[in-house]
Amino acid sequence: MPKVKTKSSVKKRFKITATGKVLAGPGKKRHNLSARSQKAKRTNRGSQTLTPMDARTVKQWAPYGLE
Repeated sequence: MPKVKTKSSVKKRFKITATGKVLAGPGKKRHNLSARSQKAKRTNRGSQTLTPMDARTVKQWAPYGLE
């Protein structure tokens, strides 16, 4: 059987923790930031864990895990 390819965008955008959770950076941080409140911009810092349904999808796109 051939190996399954990992989606390149998933390699760049997500991390999988040791416990199996998927970390992702929040969206809506590139432009038009003047329209967002300071609180919204502040809570978007760092990384966030995905919901279990979204995490399952990301893990399918990265069949051998991410480093």
